[in-house]
Amino acid sequence: MIKVGVLGAGTMGSGIAQVAATSGHQVVLVDVNEPQLEKAKQSLTKVLMRLVEKGKYAHNEANDILRRITFSSDMNDFSGSGIIIEAIVENLSIKNEVFRNLEQIVDEDCILATNTSSLSVASIGAVLTKPGRIVGVHFFNPAPLMPLVEIIPAVQTAESVLNAAKNLIDSWHKVTVITKDTPGFIVNRVARPFYGEALRIYEEGIADFATIDWAMTELGGFKMGPFTLMDYIGNDVNYTVTETVFAAFYYDPRYRPSLTQKRHSEAGYLGRKSGRGYYNYAEGVELPSPTKDEKLGLEIRDRILVMLMNEAIDALFLHIASKKDIDLAMTKGVNYPKGLLQWTEEVGLEWVLAKLTALQEEYGEDRYRPSPLLKRMVKNGQKVF
Repeated sequence: MIKVGVLGAGTMGSGIAQVAATSGHQVVLVDVNEPQLEKAKQSLTKVLMRLVEKGKYAHNEANDILRRITFSSDMNDFSGSGIIIEAIVENLSIKNEVFRNLEQIVDEDCILATNTSSLSVASIGAVLTKPGRIVGVHFFNPAPLMPLVEIIPAVQTAESVLNAAKNLIDSWHKVTVITKDTPGFIVNRVARPFYGEALRIYEEGIADFATIDWAMTELGGFKMGPFTLMDYIGNDVNYTVTETVFAAFYYDPRYRPSLTQKRHSEAGYLGRKSGRGYYNYAEGVELPSPTKDEKLGLEIRDRILVMLMNEAIDALFLHIASKKDIDLAMTKGVNYPKGLLQWTEEVGLEWVLAKLTALQEEYGEDRYRPSPLLKRMVKNGQKVF
């Protein structure tokens, strides 16, 4: 069984280390910040002991998992690893420097993987003397609990490296999907309207945060409404991803960020972690009640839903991923009630196209343009599946 290296002992890196060690690998978790390393060690110990209390593991099993993880501040301890998974700050120049250094330490056949969620895998691997060894492996937070991992081959990635990375992550009992190296990959690209259109509906004064959340949970079947979810993720994090995707797509209006979210982020209303976001989470403060108007709720739900469906169809049109992987990504990565392509088929492609066309005519914005594939399928009487 190969030795696994994980670079970065933040929440994501320590979670990936836990997943690999639970699957029986010897793991080296490296972080140059020693206090962060100690924090990760204490946090992992606490998590595993809690799992023992819940009966998920016997005491000796949890101890074995911990023993398989070496905590180090020296990247030279990665020597002999079969794969290194980098999970550090989303900064290209820092990642480039790290990968240059890693290549001097590891063997020639070691896979160098990045957990980036918003940067180009090709640009991260461009500094390598053997760029064929680069691959994206994008886990979702928290890594031990979230089943989905997006596997992203760069244009340089060798097919053997792609296959080896996918097989390894599959062996960790994860659901893997293969996606093209494009901004946002599958999930962060296709999910943008869930937040963006909800914010737009609020900005137009159609409904408040609570009513929009109610429409999407009670009438749409989503586990969390968009504003509750943004507060959970963190408005600063969610806004940065939107801004990154918007810039990476050459300022396509479909991905335009919201001033409402920017102002909340600037004010320090980051969500649950700051005690205040779109909602106030201070002790004793009651959350606002929604306006339970079914007609209004259905209008909100349908407007957000057709935008999501159009995004999924466009991802298919541009060969970002297969039909199966697009739907798997959205159900396993962000817990959508149904795969968006399957859902589109159920409600009817004609209905989706009619809604989008009406929105585009009303607003005169390219934001609402239907995917060419959607128009083509309706014209030819085709189905998604």
